[in-house]
Amino acid sequence: MAEMDNETGEKAERKKGFFGRLLGEAEAGGEAAPAPEPEQAQAAKTTWLQRLTGGLSKSSNALTSGITDVFTKRRLDAETLQDLEDLLIQADLGVTTAAAITESLARDRYDKTITDEEVRAVLAAEVEKVLAPVARPLTIDTAYKPFVILVVGVNGTGKTTTIGKLAAKFRTEGRSVMLAAGDTFRAAAIEQLKIWGERTGSPVIAGDQGADAAGLAFDAMAQAKSAGSDILIIDTAGRLQNRSELMAELEKVIRVIGKHDERAPHAVLLTLDATTGQNALSQVDVFREKAGVTGLVMTKLDGTARGGILVAIAERTGLPVHYIGIGEGIDDLQPFAAQDFAAAIAGTAPGTGQ
Repeated sequence: MAEMDNETGEKAERKKGFFGRLLGEAEAGGEAAPAPEPEQAQAAKTTWLQRLTGGLSKSSNALTSGITDVFTKRRLDAETLQDLEDLLIQADLGVTTAAAITESLARDRYDKTITDEEVRAVLAAEVEKVLAPVARPLTIDTAYKPFVILVVGVNGTGKTTTIGKLAAKFRTEGRSVMLAAGDTFRAAAIEQLKIWGERTGSPVIAGDQGADAAGLAFDAMAQAKSAGSDILIIDTAGRLQNRSELMAELEKVIRVIGKHDERAPHAVLLTLDATTGQNALSQVDVFREKAGVTGLVMTKLDGTARGGILVAIAERTGLPVHYIGIGEGIDDLQPFAAQDFAAAIAGTAPGTGQ
């Protein structure tokens, strides 16, 4: 049976070396990291919208510079529209969205001169139309206690870090949270989750590396019920969507959770790495089929010029996008807002088209 982790003292300090640096804590034996500034002071420096705009600058710059090139000294004719549509598809915005943008322009401005600012305004408006229906918050149904969140995804998408940030948010809301280190393949993932547990005041259910993930999930459900936790968040091992045996193991974890509560997990969040571009679409398809994904978290939007992939995913799947991440900071995971995202990626001011 997995036991609740309460390690202290020297052993806990040794664990903080690499992961302490990763999560901004002091390295054992090294110079202490600067104390974090009060949240109000940080907010005064940069708002979330400013961070989002900065994070999406690679995606925005790639699009806007391409638009400028297409429309420099050209009228809006069939060739220009085709060039624009090709540019939008290459930016991973999706065929349907690209067609909607060019059709909108052709309807209103065909055979007329048009500025790149006008094109970007249409781009922002059309992207917002696609994203608005999927920009839905993650709702914690208090009828379930615990409310069980299973976090899934391929290797390297930031599942464990996302869990830590979610735990911090829920704790700030006054909810009790328990974490389960279900990525039993990687000792590093177990240790990382323990550190997040310490930071957020959330007990962590963990076993040894190589322990049975389904058994650990079963134990975590029992302990979360016994403790009266409001929320249980279960980490899972990263797995490639084309590895059938690993997907079968994930299905087993879900079946075991259901033995405690046939309606659980109550939310299945798929973390997606924006830098993977079109490959993210196939990940959504497989995890949706095998794990019953209920919502998405898009990470690493600040590290890619392919942020438009979120538009293509929304267009094709209609799955709720609960959160997006644009950095490593604890506040860099925020609820998804369609208008802000559309404006940031088009390089316009939110709500103005300019």
